[in-house]
Amino acid sequence: MIELVHLEKKYEQTTPLKDVNTVINDGDVISIIGPSGTGKSTLIRCINLLDRPTGGKIILNGEEITAPGYPVEKARRKMGMVFQSFNLFGHLTVIENLMAAPMDILRKSKQEAYDTGVELLKRVGLSGRELRYPHQLSGGQKQRVAIARTLAMDPEIILFDEPTSALDPGMVGEVQSVIRDLSQTGKTLMIVTHEMSFARAICNRVFYMDQGGIYEDGSPEQIFDDPKGELTRRFIRKLKLLELEIDSTEFDFALASGEIDKYCLQNDVPPRTKYRIRLAFEELVQQLLMPVLKRTAVHVTVEYSPVEMQTRVTASYGGERFDPAEGGNDLSYNVLKSSVEDLSYEYDLNEEKSNIVNLVIKESKDM
Repeated sequence: MIELVHLEKKYEQTTPLKDVNTVINDGDVISIIGPSGTGKSTLIRCINLLDRPTGGKIILNGEEITAPGYPVEKARRKMGMVFQSFNLFGHLTVIENLMAAPMDILRKSKQEAYDTGVELLKRVGLSGRELRYPHQLSGGQKQRVAIARTLAMDPEIILFDEPTSALDPGMVGEVQSVIRDLSQTGKTLMIVTHEMSFARAICNRVFYMDQGGIYEDGSPEQIFDDPKGELTRRFIRKLKLLELEIDSTEFDFALASGEIDKYCLQNDVPPRTKYRIRLAFEELVQQLLMPVLKRTAVHVTVEYSPVEMQTRVTASYGGERFDPAEGGNDLSYNVLKSSVEDLSYEYDLNEEKSNIVNLVIKESKDM
């Protein structure tokens, strides 16, 4: 069990942690979410004493590990840390990376450390890579080696600092699968993440961090479906809804595509559905609306519901009545229709943006 009592961390120009109080129970799997700069990574680095707190206490299994003179290594033997950037030793093979700490710190024999390392590589799906060097591995494989290296120390608690943020989208799933398996082992996990569907699927608690501390602590159902705090509600709504404002034909559509990709990754949108969202956006906005509207701003919202497995896209714009079906670009309109289950247009003079196009993206069968 970990208890945080009035935990504080100050830097010269900012105080990311002001007064953090909570109890982390044995076996808890906690996802830590929140806007950038709210102290998520600082929290787990303080718990592991990589960053020394400037105030308050951390109590681990009844011992105050922040007390003057407490042996830091004693606490770290109970806690493992998995970083964004892998931190593997480039001059060592995969198996040597796994063997180093157990031999140096736990005083295991070379054979025992080797046998454990081989077993752990099998556990993370990397059997046969023992003699490879980190530069010979993909990003996802490096992160799985990093997780296996942490497990080699048999920690009671594992802290993950955005473990998939440095990976290409195609590699995220393999690392998530390993963490998902770990969440069933009874170990205590704390995971700083921006991938909300993943967080919801594996955790029993969620910390939403804001205003210098844990702003809201609750079950995944509470935080994601019925948050109590106003800041939590705003954050969750922003995650669930992507909004784009396209104001001219010179708009950076590549940037918009990147925002769609990021939104789909955060919300675990199936790849085929993501493709259809991008296709619908490109055909509707780039090909059908902006060539006609020119400088009239188009407001686009994308909302994916994992419960209904349905994505709704809405484009609204002002000016005179303009139905994209009547714009003369039949090719793009037919491509647009091929990517959606439903397409409707309405003109409402009571709305500031009186033209409204509603799309329901075709459901994907991908898992």
